[in-house]
Amino acid sequence: MTRHAEVIGDPIAQSKSPAIHGFWIERLGLEADYRATQVDAGGLADYVADRRRASDWCGCNVTMPHKQTIMPLLDRLEPLAKQVGAVNTVVKAADGKLVGRNTDVAGFLEPLTDRLRQQHYFRMARVIGTGGAARAIVSGLARAGFTLVVAGRDRAKADALLEELDPSGEHHAAQIDHFAAATDFVFDDRKGCCDLVVNASPLGMKGKPPLPFDWSHAPPGSIAYDIVTDPVDTPFLTSAREAGFETIDGLAMLIGQAAAAFTHFFGIEPPREFDGELRERLMA
Repeated sequence: MTRHAEVIGDPIAQSKSPAIHGFWIERLGLEADYRATQVDAGGLADYVADRRRASDWCGCNVTMPHKQTIMPLLDRLEPLAKQVGAVNTVVKAADGKLVGRNTDVAGFLEPLTDRLRQQHYFRMARVIGTGGAARAIVSGLARAGFTLVVAGRDRAKADALLEELDPSGEHHAAQIDHFAAATDFVFDDRKGCCDLVVNASPLGMKGKPPLPFDWSHAPPGSIAYDIVTDPVDTPFLTSAREAGFETIDGLAMLIGQAAAAFTHFFGIEPPREFDGELRERLMA
């Protein structure tokens, strides 16, 4: 039987994961398959039980809204997934047990690798969102030495997220609408600093309203990073470029986290030398 993995979520039709994994499978000539499967909240437990019995199933990627609710249905959690409190990759181990992993942290940080190798006087990130992806991003940035401002519709939820993931950090929570209106705040000299503004929410995704963010809240030299992938070029990124900021789109994180998951599923690293061609295919 052909080994297969898949991505699950609700909705799932917009997922680019099958195209990414399918590209790598094709390039490597593997006898394998990768699919997208719609799983709603009520069907998640049955889905997991069914896949336990499938001998040709390697695992799955997990997207909204299952990154947290799938956790108690698994046998083991890797330490990072347990710390983040969210699973985006489930792997069937050699003993048949289902292991929850988090490759979102590595995927998010990957396009920042060269910058994070540099020494900075100060690192600060404004993160919009409090869901499963935001948990991975907040955890990764805190570990990389960032002071964080996390904003959501519910400030108490943002506060609780920071308290859970990095209780010793000097971080701050805010209402999301705090960033919608212009500010006359004068930033200090940012030379030698690293500043990020991250959309870790679904706002700006096709079918969702755009993220209301006024770029007067971003320090000079900030990088705008949007994890939304449909569309790739979101209103958030367009407005950031118009305001003169460097941008990173959601494909960077998506490909990075997929690469780690691919290795777990199929036991071989994907051919990253073809990333340029892969991006072109995903944006066609």
